Amino acid sequence: MIQVRVAHLGLDRTTNTPVVILQEQEGERVLPIWIGPAEASAIAMELAGVKFARPLTHDLLKQVILGLGADLRKVIITQVKDNTYYAELHIYRGDAVIQVDARPSDSIAVALRLKAPIFTTENLLALTSVETGEPGGEAGTETLDPDKLKSYLQNLDPEDFGKFTP
Repeated sequence: MIQVRVAHLGLDRTTNTPVVILQEQEGERVLPIWIGPAEASAIAMELAGVKFARPLTHDLLKQVILGLGADLRKVIITQVKDNTYYAELHIYRGDAVIQVDARPSDSIAVALRLKAPIFTTENLLALTSVETGEPGGEAGTETLDPDKLKSYLQNLDPEDFGKFTP
C-alpha cells in the first residue's frame, strides 16, 4: 500500500469537471480522479475549514462512525474498472473490522473529516498515475478556489445530473 494525500482540487478544463489529485506521500506520482460537484464541494469545504451549523452528509457519516464507538483507520482507493474508481472504508470497532465499499470521492471527504490516512495500491498508481516533477501539479487543471466553486455550482444545470427515477 502507498499512502497518498489530497494535493490539489481542480477543474478539468476540457470537461469542466472537478478532479481531485492524490499524490504519493513520498514521491511525485499523482492519481487524478474525476468527481462530482457535490463531492468536490464537500472536499473543498473541509480543506478550507468551512463548518456549518448542521451536519452535511459526510459530517453525518463521521458522527455515525464515532457514535458507534468505531474508528476509520484508513481509506484505500482499490481499483479502476471501466473508468470507474473504487474505494473501501476500513472501519474498526473493537476487534471487528468492517470494510465498506464506497466511491473514492466520498471516501476522501470522510477521511479528511476523521483525519484518516488514504492509501492506494502500487498497481493502481502504475496504471493510472502521472509523474509531475512538481508536487501537486497536474496538467490541464486549474485551482478551484471557493468563489469559482460557488459560481460553478450555481451555474449547474439539473440536466448535468441525468434523469433520476426512484
